[in-house]
Amino acid sequence: MRQLSSCQPDSLPGTVARDAVRSLYGELRLYPKPGLVSMVDNGSHHDMTASTFMRSIVSLRWYFREITRAGIDGAGFDRLLHLGLQAERRMLAATGGVNTHRGAIFCLGLLCAAIGRASPGPARPSEQAIRTALLAGWGADLAVHRSARVPDAHGTRVATAHAVGGAREEAAAGMPSVFEIGLPALRRTLRAGRGWDCACTDAFFALLAAVDDTTVYHRGGAGGAATVRAHGLHFLAIGGTADPRWRTTALVSHRLFVERRLSPGGVADLLAATCLVQRVTHGVTDTATPRRIAEPVCP
Repeated sequence: MRQLSSCQPDSLPGTVARDAVRSLYGELRLYPKPGLVSMVDNGSHHDMTASTFMRSIVSLRWYFREITRAGIDGAGFDRLLHLGLQAERRMLAATGGVNTHRGAIFCLGLLCAAIGRASPGPARPSEQAIRTALLAGWGADLAVHRSARVPDAHGTRVATAHAVGGAREEAAAGMPSVFEIGLPALRRTLRAGRGWDCACTDAFFALLAAVDDTTVYHRGGAGGAATVRAHGLHFLAIGGTADPRWRTTALVSHRLFVERRLSPGGVADLLAATCLVQRVTHGVTDTATPRRIAEPVCP
C-alpha cells in the first residue's frame, strides 16, 4: 500500500497538517482566480492581501495537526468545534480581525479529522474511506449543526432569502462538492497531463459552475450568483485549460468579478479541501510551497 511520508514521533497528524497548509497556500497562489485574493492582486477585497492570508495560514498549522489527532482518537463533535473556535481566534489575532479562513477552518478541519479517523496507521486512505469516516463519525452531529444557525450571520440571511445551502449543509451531506465535483475535475486534468496548476484551475471553475456560494449571494444577490455560475459554465464549455486561450478567458472573468465586487470565497475553501483530499490520497509534487510553511508540523 502507498505510505504517507513520515514525521516522527507523530507522523500522521504532522503530515496531514502539512498537506492542509500546502493546500491553502496553493489556493492563494493560484491565478487567475476570479474575484479572489492571490499573489498578483487583492481581487474583490479591500481589507485583505496575500500577506494577510499568509499570516492566517501560518496561524492554522497547529490546528490541522490537533484536529487530525482528535480524529484518530475518535473525539466527539464538541471537541472538533472547540478546536475550530480556538483556530478562529488565532486566525483573527494573526490578521488583525480579518476573516480570511473561517470557512476553511470548518471544512478542512472536518476533513483532517475524518482523515485521522479513516487512517490511524501510515497507509493512505481512499477518498471513499475519508467520506465514510466523516459521516459515520459526525454525520448526526453535523445534521444538528446545520439547523443551529446564528440568526444574524450572513449565511443564515442568504439561506433564508435565496433558499440555498452553505458550508454546514455541504458538511452534513458529506461534502459532495469536493468528492463529486472538485476531485473528478482535478483528476481529469491531471490525467490529461496539464499539471497541477491547470488541474486546480479546472477544479475551481467546475466548482464555480455548480456551487451556491453564500459569499457570492451576500455580496451580489441572485444576480451575482447567476453571473458567477455563467462564467464557470462558459469556462468549462470552452474546454477549460485545454483551450489555448484559457488564461485570457479566466482574466476576463476576474476583472468582471472585481468590478462587481463578487468574491466566491466558499468555492475557494472547497478548492483547498479538494486539494487536501488529493494530496492525502495520492500525493502531489508541488515545489512552489515555501519551506517555512511546507515543513511537517511535529509536536
